[in-house]
Amino acid sequence: MRVVAGEYKGRRLAGPKGGVTRPTSDKVREALFSIIGPVDGLRVLDLFAGTGALGVEALSRGAGQCTFVERDKRMRAVLRTNLNVTAGDPGAARARAVGSDALDFLRRAAGRQEFDLVLIDPPYAEAARLSEPLSSALPPVLAPGATIVVECDRRTPLDLTASAQDGLQNTFALHSERRYGDTLLTVLKAWAVS
Repeated sequence: MRVVAGEYKGRRLAGPKGGVTRPTSDKVREALFSIIGPVDGLRVLDLFAGTGALGVEALSRGAGQCTFVERDKRMRAVLRTNLNVTAGDPGAARARAVGSDALDFLRRAAGRQEFDLVLIDPPYAEAARLSEPLSSALPPVLAPGATIVVECDRRTPLDLTASAQDGLQNTFALHSERRYGDTLLTVLKAWAVS
């Protein structure tokens, strides 16, 4: 696994041992960033960061900062290794790793932090049950017009448009949806953040 483009292009990224985590393939990362376009200066949130490949790719392509959220201690060790690709570069100061459950992080960040780009790549088995809680927890951390990218299994999708609680109806508008084998990439725009 390597960084696909930008400042850190070609640098190797560590992968998980044991096959518990499924890092986003180089092909899917390249497609994802082609869909969303330039990320220069954006404040990025990489939820369920795992190896951090998505967030590191965003930093490599010019994101202003990236917060990586990963609850698993072993995966955070892999994430820290991958953040070393930015060591000694301006990107190092732009990366922050947080050991937390994604929903807990969103609740704590509400009203305190805003993100322009949110990358969501949960364990495939958990995606469907996370649809409703993420639909409610995301809006308070989104900048106006934020982009949200969801990677999930096409057979058990994470659907942020499926439910709306607390008057947050119509918060997300579908921008693009693509399939790559069993992987489904959904790109949404936040257009009516409450």
